[in-house]
Amino acid sequence: MDPAAHIGAVHLTIADLARSIRFYESRLGFTLRVQDDRTAWLGAGGADLLILSQSEHAPRARGTTGLYHFAILTPSRANLARSLRRLVATRTPLTGASDHGVSEALYLNDPDGNGIEIYRDRPRREWPFVGGRVNMGLDPLDLAALLADAADDDGGLAEGTIIGHMHLRVARIDEAERFYVGVLGFDLMQRFDTSASFVSAGGYHHHVGLNTWGGVGAPPPPAGALGLKEFVVEVPDGRAVDAIAARLASATVSFDRDGDTLAVLDPSRNAIKFQPAGAGPRPRVT
Repeated sequence: MDPAAHIGAVHLTIADLARSIRFYESRLGFTLRVQDDRTAWLGAGGADLLILSQSEHAPRARGTTGLYHFAILTPSRANLARSLRRLVATRTPLTGASDHGVSEALYLNDPDGNGIEIYRDRPRREWPFVGGRVNMGLDPLDLAALLADAADDDGGLAEGTIIGHMHLRVARIDEAERFYVGVLGFDLMQRFDTSASFVSAGGYHHHVGLNTWGGVGAPPPPAGALGLKEFVVEVPDGRAVDAIAARLASATVSFDRDGDTLAVLDPSRNAIKFQPAGAGPRPRVT
């Protein structure tokens, strides 16, 4: 995998577009950039980070593969603290808060039950490594101390906020590793017992998390279900997409190619789109 690869936009299926827009704007600080009757593009600064598509009759799947959470990476600890202050002010419940050694993170769900992480990274020189692999922990996060570092302004998500990583529920860790590491070429950064693995490009602690905490052998969700529709991995250029296509073809993995955009399903039917940065189709402005 090209070391410059990183996560781009996340596309979710939700039940009520207006409700979700209100949540992501008021609770998390996203900016609504473009909207049509059934889809909204939200972002921070100049970047589109989240695409929401309404399907009011979509089933809610449980005990399946799919989204565990998507992770919003803030540029600094002060920005993470500001996000926490907004969540407190809007009485938004958290599902967790952890110090992972490499990062500090808050966890919550959106109105459709989609998992969300908001986090900040520590400098790479401070990341703990054991045996050549990053050692992410699960220590409690001091929320009071974090709040004390909140930035003064109450604006939305700061310029430079990105989607830092994706965490996916998969059916089997071994087959997920074979695909993400053996076929796509991500680096294995850490294993958590036998139930989770974390992979990345360019030495990052993880761009994709993989777990079987929903059950080994879990089936994929039904077509059109609430949750993850697809996520984008951005690479530098078309040659990087060519390299991914060659690896997939060599492993006899089916994929779709349209110019410099490549779409593929992982073994658990999670949909991934590879494309050069900024190459996605632009929606009409309304």
